[in-house]
Amino acid sequence: MPDETIQNEIEILSKKELDRTIKRLASQILEKVPNISSLLLVGIPTRGVYLSKLLARCLEKSSGKPVENGCLDPTFHRDDLERVGTRIAQVTDLPSTVDDREVVLVDDVIYTGRTIKAALEALHLWGRARRVTLLILVDRGHREVPIQPDFCGRVVPTSKDETIDLRLNEVDGQEGIFLCKKK
Repeated sequence: MPDETIQNEIEILSKKELDRTIKRLASQILEKVPNISSLLLVGIPTRGVYLSKLLARCLEKSSGKPVENGCLDPTFHRDDLERVGTRIAQVTDLPSTVDDREVVLVDDVIYTGRTIKAALEALHLWGRARRVTLLILVDRGHREVPIQPDFCGRVVPTSKDETIDLRLNEVDGQEGIFLCKKK
C-alpha cells in the first residue's frame, strides 16, 4: 500500500510571479489607504509575518515613507484548537498602538477563516483601529465563517486533501507558491 503522506507538488506561482503579485497588492493598499503614515501591517505567523515585511519594504519603496509592521499570534483565540492542534505561540510584537490606525492583517493562505476570526479577536485587545482590512496571498476556499479578504493575490480552488504552501527565501530557501496533493 502506498504511503499517503507523500505529496505531489504543482508550482502555482514562480518567484518572479510572486514578486509581481506582492507589488500589485502593495499598489492596491496604497490606493485604499490615503495616509500611509496611519498604516500598520500586522502579519499572522508564520508566513504572514514574512509577507508583511516584504509588503512593508515594497510600500516604503513606492511611497518613500516608512511603513510600520508587526506580528500578531492568534493561537490562544482559536475556537478549533482540538482540530488543528497547538503549536508554540510566537510573541505578539506590535510597534505601536492600533488605536485609530489603518490596520492590514496579512496572511499567506485563507482556508476556513478561523485563523482570521481569531486574529480579529486578538487584535481587539490591542486597541480600536480606525479600519481593519485583510490581505491574503492565496484564497483556497472552504470557508466556515463569513470572512473574505479585501486584498487577494490569487484564488486557487482546492480540495480538502490539498494544501497551498507559500515558500520564502528567508524561511524555506526557495520562493514560490505550490499546490500540494497527497498521492
